[in-house]
Amino acid sequence: MFSTPRYLATAGALILLAAGCAGPSSTATSPVEPPGGPAAAGYPVTIDNCGTQVTFEAAPERVVTIKSTATEMLLSLGLGRTIVGSAFADGPLPDAYADARIPVLSDQLPGTEATLALEPDLVYGGWESNFSAEGAGDRASLEALDVRTYVSPAACKAEGYKPDPLTFDSIFDDITEVGRIFGVEARADLVVSREADKLAAVTPDGSGLSALWYSSGEKTPYVGAGTGAPQLLMETVGLRNVAADIDDSWSAMSWEAVAAADPDVIVLVDAAWNTAQQKIEHLTANPATAQLRAVRESRYLTVPFAGSEAGVRSVDTALSLEDQLRQLDPLDP
Repeated sequence: MFSTPRYLATAGALILLAAGCAGPSSTATSPVEPPGGPAAAGYPVTIDNCGTQVTFEAAPERVVTIKSTATEMLLSLGLGRTIVGSAFADGPLPDAYADARIPVLSDQLPGTEATLALEPDLVYGGWESNFSAEGAGDRASLEALDVRTYVSPAACKAEGYKPDPLTFDSIFDDITEVGRIFGVEARADLVVSREADKLAAVTPDGSGLSALWYSSGEKTPYVGAGTGAPQLLMETVGLRNVAADIDDSWSAMSWEAVAAADPDVIVLVDAAWNTAQQKIEHLTANPATAQLRAVRESRYLTVPFAGSEAGVRSVDTALSLEDQLRQLDPLDP
């Protein structure tokens, strides 16, 4: 654990501020016993994470999580008490964790000084872009301060590391890897087994429906493409992605191309800053999309933003899509 003087050169003022304003949440940020038992057992653990070698000499005890995927991963493994601050959440936690007391560092991407003020031994980000000089700190600089970093592997962008394509096996491998890092392999195995059992119960729709995954954007739509979580989820429930030939997880796509594809179903990502209802209103008002079959017949499925990225809630997202598909009226002839 770091002493306050380590940070005085870069974050001294914020550390003093944090010490004076800890408030009621301070009990939730106190150090805990290493979750995997004695610190020496099973360590060191070295991970090749998005092309960055990270070595853990012991189970992390003070973690800053950035993005919902990181926070929910730790909660699923019973590691919520290690989270000293969470940031940049994509939406509310699932009902199963509604009572979790997770201290909030920032609603947006936190800066380096605010992150270091919490004296983390690990910063766990949902995106590689979370780690930059303008954000939580670049990975090399944090490592130099003995702060380990970890990115959700499904979000890796470098060749050889990015999903090609994403599969549920790779998501389950990510859960197993986090279990290794924290020394809770048995818990990770249980989570994987539970999610695999739920996944086996998904019955794909067999009618060959085409679908557009509409994430964001009005002038130009940002859609789920052919290699990431949207493709995996649509494929799992039997939908044919109209943007499957785009070699990326998400991508821009012209409204003209969307109109030409005329999808049978549109999956709407529901975010507080761009709701599903706002997307419906735009689709209805936009001459390029108002006559799409899915728009005319209101053939919409919705996914919460936090469920649109790969993680421990991906199977539940697939189950929700399956249920919503079942409730849609049959296509007009």
